[in-house]
Amino acid sequence: MNAIKKQGGNMNFSSNIKFLRKRRNKTQDELAHLLNIKRSTLSGYENELAQPGIETLMIFSDYFGIAIDTLVRGKLEELPESQMRELERGYDIFIKGSNIRVLATTVDSENEENIELVSEKAKAGYSTGFADPEYIRILPTFQLPFLSRERKYRTFQISGDSMLPIPDGAYVTGEFVQNWQYIRNRQAYIILTLDDGIVFKVVESRMEEGKLRLHSLNSLYEPYEIDIKNIREVWKFVNYISPQFPEPVSNSERLAHEVQEIRKDLAGIKKKLASA
Repeated sequence: MNAIKKQGGNMNFSSNIKFLRKRRNKTQDELAHLLNIKRSTLSGYENELAQPGIETLMIFSDYFGIAIDTLVRGKLEELPESQMRELERGYDIFIKGSNIRVLATTVDSENEENIELVSEKAKAGYSTGFADPEYIRILPTFQLPFLSRERKYRTFQISGDSMLPIPDGAYVTGEFVQNWQYIRNRQAYIILTLDDGIVFKVVESRMEEGKLRLHSLNSLYEPYEIDIKNIREVWKFVNYISPQFPEPVSNSERLAHEVQEIRKDLAGIKKKLASA
């Protein structure tokens, strides 16, 4: 069982550079040579006998590709492997000026991250317990062998007809999104919100305004906006599982769609006339 923790203002630089050095299979001599510093100086940093200046912090940040704020304030050895790989690929959320996202997760007997299942009955509890390792531990878990082991996934059961043809009760699996700047337009995401709990929608990113615009696949539902401050987790849609066979679109649904399109056209005409 692993959990991500934010360490506030604590200095974790010493443990972090030692952890990163070992991940790269470097000795103190080798790393000191690569960074053009003395081995004794590096040893002093790792053993908390010396504190680095800003120029030294920049050297370590450039070499490991991790922001200074993360090196100093994060506790990297407690991050799940999937998030460490994200950092090492350059997706350091501190570079974007946001806070490290708290994610509790579980692992199997081979230390591979599980896919936790949040059923319809568990959704209310998840809205308050999503960051609690004890709560996450009691969720059912499974593996999907065709998904990458380098990503973190979680499955949520959806309800309602707003995302038809994905049916009510389907199990939707998402990949954890660490950096919300990478949210893409016209892609589906599972989003944990403060007000509405878990929602599954097609997203239109308006990050420059601090908002996301959410669209349903079912045209009977109007799009709406949510404030970024109202969001706690984002998961990018990867697949869904359902025992229900998709139903053909009914004549009434076609008619409703056509009516909505006509309404949009009329609204556009009115707007043009008003500005003429």
